[in-house]
Amino acid sequence: MRYVTRWIILWAVAAVGVSVAAKPETPGPLKIASDGRYLVHEDGCPCFWLADTAWQLIHDLTRQEVEFYMANRAWKGFTVIQTVVLAEYRPFEPNRQGHRALENSDPTRPIVREGPDNDYWDDVEFVLKTARDNGLYVGLLPTWGSHVTSNWQNGLVDGIFNANNAESYGRFVGRRFRDFENIIWIIGGDRAAPTDESRAIWRALARGVTLGVAGKEDYDKTLMTYHTSGPGASWWFFNDEPWMDIRAAQSGHGQHAYNWRLMQIGYSMKPTKPMIDLETAYPGFRHGRPPTIATDDHARRGAYWSVFAGSCGHTYGHHSIWQMADPLRPPVADPPAYWYEVLDVPSAFQMGYLRRLMESRPFVTARPAQNLIATEQNRPDDYIEALRGDGFIMVYTPTGKAFALSLGEAGSKEWRAWWFDPRKGESAALGTRSGMRLPFDPPGEEGFGNDWVLVLDEAGADFGPPGKMKDRSD
Repeated sequence: MRYVTRWIILWAVAAVGVSVAAKPETPGPLKIASDGRYLVHEDGCPCFWLADTAWQLIHDLTRQEVEFYMANRAWKGFTVIQTVVLAEYRPFEPNRQGHRALENSDPTRPIVREGPDNDYWDDVEFVLKTARDNGLYVGLLPTWGSHVTSNWQNGLVDGIFNANNAESYGRFVGRRFRDFENIIWIIGGDRAAPTDESRAIWRALARGVTLGVAGKEDYDKTLMTYHTSGPGASWWFFNDEPWMDIRAAQSGHGQHAYNWRLMQIGYSMKPTKPMIDLETAYPGFRHGRPPTIATDDHARRGAYWSVFAGSCGHTYGHHSIWQMADPLRPPVADPPAYWYEVLDVPSAFQMGYLRRLMESRPFVTARPAQNLIATEQNRPDDYIEALRGDGFIMVYTPTGKAFALSLGEAGSKEWRAWWFDPRKGESAALGTRSGMRLPFDPPGEEGFGNDWVLVLDEAGADFGPPGKMKDRSD
C-alpha cells in the first residue's frame, strides 16, 4: 500500500509544483568573493550555499523521481544538491535505468555506449541537466570514499582506486561533464585521509578532474572542496592544496553535533577561504553514545550555528532522503519513512527561511562578532552567536535564553530591532534601541527548540523586515 501511496504523492505534489514554480535562472559559474569568505556569481552577486543531501540519487532514482525531487528542493529555496557518481551502496549494480557505471568495477573502464540515454553517464548528465533547469548547482562527488578506504578514519587504502587509476577516472568524469557550469566538485566522500597513500589518491582524483575539465592543470577552472568523515575537517589533511577552494567540515550526527566549534576553528584558518559544513545532524538519524535521534530542531540549530560562525551557507540532510529510502531497497540504519514522505518536513522549509533571512541583508559583509555577546556562555548546547555586517547585527539563540549585547561605540547609534522566528520564517518589530549595553529577552519559555534571531538594523539602513527577499536586480 505504501508503494501505491508513493506514486499518488509524487503525482500530486509534482502537479502542484508545476503550477506554482516560476522559471528559475540558469546557474552559471561561481567564484570566490574578493574577501575569500563567500561564493558569488560571475557578475558579483552573492550565492548562498543551501544544499540538500541526496547521496544515492543518481543510482537509486528513476528519471521521473529525479525531476520531482529537484523541483521540490528548488521550490523550497535550496541552491545546491549534493550527490555521488559512484555511490556508497550498490555502486556496481545496475541503477534504476538498468545501467552500470564500470566494467568489472574498474575505474579505467567506464561503460560508454553510443547514442543518448544509453549508459550510466547519460543518467548522470540527466541529473545535472535537471538540476540546471531548476536553477540548482550540484555538489558532485566523483566517488564515495569507501572505494578508496573502507574505514572512515584510518586512511588504509583497500578499495578499487590507486593514484594512477584515480587520475584516469577523474579525467574521464571531468571531460564528460566539463560543459556543466553548475558543478561544484567534492573530492572525498565521508573519509578521513591521514595517510600519504590516501592523500595521494585524492590529489590524483582532483588533478584528473581538473585536467578533464580544463585540458590542463588549471584549478581556476574548477570549484572544489573535500568531504571528510565526522567529526572532522578538510583542513586536517588538505588545507593549502591548489585545488582546495572551499574549506569544509563534517560536524557529525545526533543531538550533540555542536558544529559552531569546528566552524569557528575553520574560520580562523589561513589562507582565508569560504567555509561549509557538508554534513551535520540529520533528522531521523539515531547516532552517538548513548544513541540519540536528531530532530528538525537539531537540524535548524546546526544550520544557524554554522552560518553565524561565518560559513558561506549550510548543507541540510534528512536520514530518509540521503539514502533515498524506498520499499525497493534495504534500509540503512532504520530510516523513519520513505524519502518521498519526508520531503516536506518542517526543517526542509526552515532551511529556506534561513536563506531568505540572510539574503534580506548584505550577508557577504557579515563577520562573526562574538565580542558583542555580553552574557556568560558555559554550555555548548545553548551557545549564542552574533554576526555583524554593513548596517546590521544578527544574534542567534538556540534556546531563547535572555542575553545582553555590548555595542561599545555603536551604542551611540539608533537601531531598529526585530525578532525573527526560524521555525516560521516570520519577523516582529520591536521598535528602536540605543545604548552601550542592551538586554534582550526572546519570546516564549527558555528551552531547546525555542530558538530566535535578534536583528538590529541601523536606523538609516534601507532594509525591509528580516526574511523578506529582494530580487537580485534590486
